[in-house]
Amino acid sequence: MKRLIIFACILAGTFSAHRALACTGITLHTANNYPVTARTIEWAATPLHAMYVIVPRGQQQRSFLPDGTLAGKTFTAKYGYVGISVENDAFVMEGINEAGLGVGLFYFPQYGEYQPYDPQKKEQSVSDMQLAAWILSSFASINELQAAMPQIRVIATDPRASTVHWRITESSGRQVVLEIVNQHVHFYENPLGVLTNSPDFGWHLTNLNNYVNLSAGSINHRQVGRLNLNAFGGGSGLHGLPGDMTPPSRFIRAAFFQSTAPRLADEDATVMQAFHLLNNFDIPVGIQFSDPREVPNMPSATQVTIASDLRNQRLYYRTMYDSSIRCIDLKSINFQRVKFQFAILDLDKRQPIEYIRIR
Repeated sequence: MKRLIIFACILAGTFSAHRALACTGITLHTANNYPVTARTIEWAATPLHAMYVIVPRGQQQRSFLPDGTLAGKTFTAKYGYVGISVENDAFVMEGINEAGLGVGLFYFPQYGEYQPYDPQKKEQSVSDMQLAAWILSSFASINELQAAMPQIRVIATDPRASTVHWRITESSGRQVVLEIVNQHVHFYENPLGVLTNSPDFGWHLTNLNNYVNLSAGSINHRQVGRLNLNAFGGGSGLHGLPGDMTPPSRFIRAAFFQSTAPRLADEDATVMQAFHLLNNFDIPVGIQFSDPREVPNMPSATQVTIASDLRNQRLYYRTMYDSSIRCIDLKSINFQRVKFQFAILDLDKRQPIEYIRIR
């Protein structure tokens, strides 16, 4: 309960909203068109208590209500799943279930609006921070989720907090973005596979048209009068690509970096490719603070980076404390027998270093 209160206070504005969450999601495909989703989790205000969570079939869960009580909708896991949660094991930011469905939660301030909490409908109420857990527990496909959404009411974990939106991906490669705007649920097909934060997803797609002049490769030399002009280096076709850390700029960069990435032979290679691409979205912890005295003592604002191989059901992650890549293989877990469990991602808050001994 203490962690819930602390996290709700942070979301609600203990720290300035634009300093808090700034997530970037991409989707790569193998040569055989198998999807690998990947994303960052940024939080500039304070170190998150990130953990992995293992949820077996039959595990009963219940939603928090705005007063912090566990008295909302009760749901029982039809499918086992693995997730990365923050602050509370129920707050899944990214996960995969044993049916190959992947779900990710992304910050969405100022543009979303849920239905107000109605105490008379608390049994239908699922908090926004637990919607990913409900989806992973309950569904094998996007169609099943879309059919079930009218049966629930998504509510704010804390009424003062920002809204969020979600990315849902099937192992077939189909992906949608779920946004709740003006109290109405909207599903958007996402063939591009990119997601960041505000504004709404449709706005980001429209904004791509502003960069129709960009392309991979280099610009050919030109002659202006008697003057020969040549590009300074490779990749000049992307000159003008926005480099700041705002959600619109990250969306544009992610779209172009992803679209120019070659399709590799298998998922293992594609997962590694995804981690390399997301290196471009690491956010230095100091750039979001005008007052250096406010900068928290942590190595990066990009606290966790995750990749999900949906066909083979493997979840990979690395953290700001340990850049080595770790993997949880869902197919090695017996979700009928495994016990519910969670564990903090990093007990040692220092990057392991291998010292090379020279003889």
